[in-house]
Amino acid sequence: MAGLLYTAAVFAVALGAAHSVLGERYILTRLFHRSDLPKLFGSSEFTTRTLRFAWHITTVAWFGFAALLVHAGRGDLTVSGMLQIIGLTFVASGVLPLLLTRGKHLSWLVLFVIGGIALWCAA
Repeated sequence: MAGLLYTAAVFAVALGAAHSVLGERYILTRLFHRSDLPKLFGSSEFTTRTLRFAWHITTVAWFGFAALLVHAGRGDLTVSGMLQIIGLTFVASGVLPLLLTRGKHLSWLVLFVIGGIALWCAA
């Protein structure tokens, strides 16, 4: 069973990487060349930054799931360990909107709170 969980983890990482790389190359870049994007907060820059972090946050989540699968495969997935992985995944997810929208999209705050609560409870 451990081998299957490790295989699933590898697939989750590969899926996340492919999603980010191929999505950036074939979807986001082409989308951002359009002239009719909505102008939120006065320009289309906020729109493109929001779409970019929203796209890549999926990859961060899949990497977090991969970590859970690895620990489940090793047989050492505890509640504390699970909460640590969840907390770190939410904190990493919060970094994307914080940096990409320069803090204008307030989801980073909620993601940091969720991550912080999970990490606090893991201790």
